[in-house]
Amino acid sequence: MATGENIRHVANLIADHVGQGYGVVAVISALEGVTDKLIGAAEQARKGKRDYLDEFKQGLLKEHLIAVRKAIENKRMREEVEQILKTTIDELEKVWTGIIYVGELTSKSRDYILSFGERLSTPIVWGALRALELNAQYFTGGEIGIVTDSNFGEASPLMNVTKHQVKERIEPLLEKGVVSVVTGYIAATQDGITTTLGRGGSDYTATILGAALAADEVWIWTDVDGLMTSDPKIVSKAKMLPELSFQEATEMTIFGAKAMHPRALEPAMEENIPVRIRNVFNPENSGTLIVKKQKIKRGDAVKAITLVKDVALVNVSGTGMVGTPGTAAKVFDVLGRDNINILMISQSVSEANISLVIQRSLLERAVSTLEIALLGRGLIREVAAEDDVCVVAVVGAGMKGTPGVASRIFTAIARKGINVRMIAQGSSELNISFVVKETDGEEAARAIHEEFKLNKI
Repeated sequence: MATGENIRHVANLIADHVGQGYGVVAVISALEGVTDKLIGAAEQARKGKRDYLDEFKQGLLKEHLIAVRKAIENKRMREEVEQILKTTIDELEKVWTGIIYVGELTSKSRDYILSFGERLSTPIVWGALRALELNAQYFTGGEIGIVTDSNFGEASPLMNVTKHQVKERIEPLLEKGVVSVVTGYIAATQDGITTTLGRGGSDYTATILGAALAADEVWIWTDVDGLMTSDPKIVSKAKMLPELSFQEATEMTIFGAKAMHPRALEPAMEENIPVRIRNVFNPENSGTLIVKKQKIKRGDAVKAITLVKDVALVNVSGTGMVGTPGTAAKVFDVLGRDNINILMISQSVSEANISLVIQRSLLERAVSTLEIALLGRGLIREVAAEDDVCVVAVVGAGMKGTPGVASRIFTAIARKGINVRMIAQGSSELNISFVVKETDGEEAARAIHEEFKLNKI
């Protein structure tokens, strides 16, 4: 959804599938970069920067009007969509004005502002479909029946009522051959107040709708052929994975293989609906199919290696921690109250230290918070940090019950002279994650990829 030409291409793809007899519900993301721009604009409104917002409004409208002119050739349809966009931008301006006067940006008003990215892009896709003489209607996620709790910014769907409402509203349209064009990312509370599902929420919207409609498959269109054995920019011989289990795909998406919402696969997994990741610019490729149960080939232990950068390692240590119940809880509570998420945890059986991985941008705040809350109380002696590290995550359902996988991983990187700073593996055995110096991360990924011959998948 970066340009008007891309939108026209998407409309043609939808039209092709409708022509093949598919019933289609299309979930649309915001134009590339628009959500981030709206986040910045919301902060400027809170600061009362009216001049900035006037300029931003004009730029936002211009960006979408350019997309319309390139996406829709039919003049009458183009003019109709342009009018919808101008009306929507005027509504956004009223929200900004209210925030400027109040001088406060609540999570509720922030969600409302962020919803405008999809509310502006979706009518363009709708117009492009109408220009191709398809019968189409567009809706917000709330209008189509997605109901959530009031956790603004990361709302959770109330699936029972959502399934009932979505089915009631979309199925009659599908029976009439109507293409429903739905805003991704956006939903509403039971009182009709706009909520958002969190970043990557368009994928989540798609699987929620797929689950509600008992769809044959959910297709997530992106700009790559599918999920890969590793990042091709790091491992030149990386291959596309033709099939994965939901558990493997979840591990990979959380660790950055695709910027998907962490919970996006849940609705499809619960209803056993396959999800397929496909390349919008290479529709002939069948992509990566994600299924509930996958037949694991013998020796097929490791599926993929992902690299997580921009992280930092925090080590909390002290003999006062040994045998003291609740020490780990205190550490996690201190960070949680300061809104600092922990990505990875490791603790030795001696209980003398706890190692944590967090986002690098939060390191200074995390160390300061821990020192203020815990030092000098006889519990911990030191809070140490390293900001030049990265996490290597090795994923594969075949690792479960297969002896020697960890040995092969660490032998492969030891041969390259790479030292491991921290290790974590859950009892599910789906993922082995470890921390190395950032300068060693790419070499470690290549070594493991070669060891397990993933280039021959």
